[in-house]
Amino acid sequence: MGTLRPATPADFAFLRALAGRPENAPFIVDEDDAALQGHIDAPDRDLVIWDHDGAAAGFALFCELDNPANRTELRRLALAQTGTGLGRVLLEDLKTYAFTVLNINRLWLDVAGDNLRAQKTYRRAGFVHEGTLRSHWKRPAGDIADLMIFAILRHEWAQ
Repeated sequence: MGTLRPATPADFAFLRALAGRPENAPFIVDEDDAALQGHIDAPDRDLVIWDHDGAAAGFALFCELDNPANRTELRRLALAQTGTGLGRVLLEDLKTYAFTVLNINRLWLDVAGDNLRAQKTYRRAGFVHEGTLRSHWKRPAGDIADLMIFAILRHEWAQ
């Protein structure tokens, strides 16, 4: 297990380095420092750093914190080291944070249709595929991708 903490401007280089990696570029928009600060300042968002073994190891952005349906979107999720099994640990920490600290009822996310590694990780973490938005997202490179919607509800997580 790791710990989640609020992101600060001191984390921006870490955030941008992860978003800018070639393997992440098709799936994560690399935002500038002003946009990252906007996430920190926005009352309906929570940009968090995941520390594991004493160092920053990933990040995530929770959006829609003020949604009246008590749902939150998990957006811009990335790990410093992939292929190590840490994705599952990060997701467990993010779900625990969402359902206990944020006290939400529904955690949802979208994933590109061709991001098979992420889809597998989300399914293993208990997220349910709820549908696909075909040709829905224009990626930073300019191509159009399908988006698959996944979600987990509080009672599913509690089991």
